Amino acid sequence: MVEGRQVTVRAMRVRHSLFAKHPARTVVMAFAAVILLGTALLALPLAAQDGRAADFVTALFTSTSAVCVTGLVVVDTGTYWSGFGEGVILALIQVGGFGIMTMASLLALLVSGKLRLRMQLTAQAETKSLGIGDVRRVLLGVAGSTLIVELAVGAMLALRLRFGYDEPIGDSVYLGFFHAVSAFNNAGFGLRVDNLVPYAQDPWVTLPIAAAVILGGIGFPVLLELLRHRHRKRTTGRRNWSLHTRLTLLTTAVLLVAGTALTSLLEWSNPGTLGAFDWGQKLLNGFFHSAMSRTAGFNALDIGAMEASTLLFTCVLMFIGGGSAGTAGGIKVTTFAVLAAAMLAEVRGEPHSETMGRRLAPHALRQALTVALLGVGLVMASTLTLLTMVKAPLEAVLFEAVSAFGTVGMSTGITADFSDPGRLILILLMFVGRLGPITLVSALALRERTRRYQLPEERPVIG
Repeated sequence: MVEGRQVTVRAMRVRHSLFAKHPARTVVMAFAAVILLGTALLALPLAAQDGRAADFVTALFTSTSAVCVTGLVVVDTGTYWSGFGEGVILALIQVGGFGIMTMASLLALLVSGKLRLRMQLTAQAETKSLGIGDVRRVLLGVAGSTLIVELAVGAMLALRLRFGYDEPIGDSVYLGFFHAVSAFNNAGFGLRVDNLVPYAQDPWVTLPIAAAVILGGIGFPVLLELLRHRHRKRTTGRRNWSLHTRLTLLTTAVLLVAGTALTSLLEWSNPGTLGAFDWGQKLLNGFFHSAMSRTAGFNALDIGAMEASTLLFTCVLMFIGGGSAGTAGGIKVTTFAVLAAAMLAEVRGEPHSETMGRRLAPHALRQALTVALLGVGLVMASTLTLLTMVKAPLEAVLFEAVSAFGTVGMSTGITADFSDPGRLILILLMFVGRLGPITLVSALALRERTRRYQLPEERPVIG
């Protein structure tokens, strides 16, 4: 018994040591393994409605899109896949969303503690007393928030579909909870050919989905802090949010409002989108499109009928994405906020970047620049390559590339037109877009080291 316990302790110590030393590699390998497993399951004849096995690229594309909670599809989910196939997709979405929130949160703990937390993880394996609270809190918190939001939104949608659209009870429950899971995980998978277009004028469907998307997109650390400080405010009368939470909430609110206003204005008279709605429905759908552009992927409007100006602005929203350690993709709102603060400081001629009464660390700015510029470079290179493979307007191809990188899932309708090489590029964009920012920032932070000397300073001409 003692020997077995010692073996278990040694195994835990090795596992935690490997994660602490190579967190980025661990995350990438874990998600790649899940994607390959999902591909194998979706390639089974049982997964397709017609009983014929899907080809490898179709299965791989769908599995990657589900695990990376993107929502781009090359075949219609509700008509191509069987009940078994839809169940596999739903499970992949849940595993992908839960895994992303958990891994990102644990990486944040690792980065914030660096060597101190690395030592805690090793000690935890030996004594089961140090560091276990943080890990347990993350796992239980992510699981609890996921379960509560998905059950609540799923119940609301099921009731609306049952009593508002006379759907059978079984179909109402299945559709409601499928879309709730897809929404909270920012996946954007729908079971109808036209996604949520039939519900464009129904706030009892669109608003719960938008709420789930926003909650999943702001990130678990923010959700946990909001709940914790709500209790603290009740007991002490004070609310002390961290800079990360304040930046995430403020930037998210600004982008939601700006997206709602611009989408409504640009599409106000477009007969293919908002033209036939009254002003209340226009604002509702402007808000819904703005929220979905933050990497959810559902659409209640025909994306292919939108103005080129709307598509361009939507690309900006998709590229920025949502909050860190959440189910949203993109470069993240905190990255955007840090870059905006640095630009403002430079315009004002100030020596340091400051925001909300705090001075931003120089390495945070370098990390933000690295993530943003690498993202721009990857999207531009992919768009250029895709333009050589498909005959489509530039704005449509750029939209698909940004949607894949930001793990959004919105499409102008040309995804299925790509050849296998083009689909493989989108698969790579989804995988890198989902895991790239997380692994890159954690790797950069963990590689920080003190330098014992400085080179002579010289300033090249800028501009």
